[in-house]
Amino acid sequence: MAKEWTPTSAANGVEQALQILEGKWKLVILFHLFGGNLLRFSELERAIPAITQKMLIQQLRQMEADGVVRRIVHHQVPPKVEYGLTDWGQALCPALDALLKWADLRDEHLNRDV
Repeated sequence: MAKEWTPTSAANGVEQALQILEGKWKLVILFHLFGGNLLRFSELERAIPAITQKMLIQQLRQMEADGVVRRIVHHQVPPKVEYGLTDWGQALCPALDALLKWADLRDEHLNRDV
């Protein structure tokens, strides 16, 4: 059964979602992990050259604590750690895809009004 939203409960829900996704790099990290990609920390660093190591660690830890990202430790020498999305994190893909499509409409809208 679908949840019934009121304007207040919808605003609260969106605020909670934005708190999980807030941060300059979280969405960028998510896009690199969509599709079941498992990436090592160094691979994420190379994929996002403008992010600092400290910020990447911080953003990954926050997303892991929020249940969006999972950290997979392979017990081997040398140690290997990979990051991937949880099922709940992967469920963001359609919503972010819709957001990208919505952003593309802006260009059409601006060009039409000129």
